[in-house]
Amino acid sequence: MNTIPRVLNERVIRGSGVTSVLLVVAASGIIALSAQVAVNVPFTPVPLTLQPVAVLLVGVVLGSRRGAAAAMLYLLEGASGMPVFAQAHGGAIWLIGLTAGYLWSYPFAAFVAGLLSERDWARSGMFAGLAVIYAAGWSWLAVLTTPQNAFTAGVVPFIGADIVKIAIASAALTWSGGRLGRRNDAPGRLSLP
Repeated sequence: MNTIPRVLNERVIRGSGVTSVLLVVAASGIIALSAQVAVNVPFTPVPLTLQPVAVLLVGVVLGSRRGAAAAMLYLLEGASGMPVFAQAHGGAIWLIGLTAGYLWSYPFAAFVAGLLSERDWARSGMFAGLAVIYAAGWSWLAVLTTPQNAFTAGVVPFIGADIVKIAIASAALTWSGGRLGRRNDAPGRLSLP
């Protein structure tokens, strides 16, 4: 059985280094664009963005290594001052600010989502990657505030929205798989015939 990353490798990329680089650069751009869809949430310094789901989708679609590379490139772009972080912020200062834990988690989350996708568990990979994002974001906020405040401000307000975003992304992956001749063999598994 093939997963989306394997099909990309076998049918589209075919080992081309240039194509891999272009995919990683394009994916970092998708993460940057998703960061600009941001809504300030009362009582928390963390905005509600599309970044988490973009990071997870990049991991699922590109695979563990390319997904992590795209997320690392995104962090480098932001650290260099490019306005790619939420609400068009940029600069290294954001990598030590209140939302730094979330940002630093993105390469790891993309890797986890991609790794599980490579093993035919795309949907589970997205939820596992989201757990990585929450754990890192909460941990960093807990260092700067208290564990309880970090959970209340950095996790609770986002759980419902993130579950909905992942459900929509999973449905889109399943639908696109079906449209491309793919089938879903078992719940939580996105595979190809």
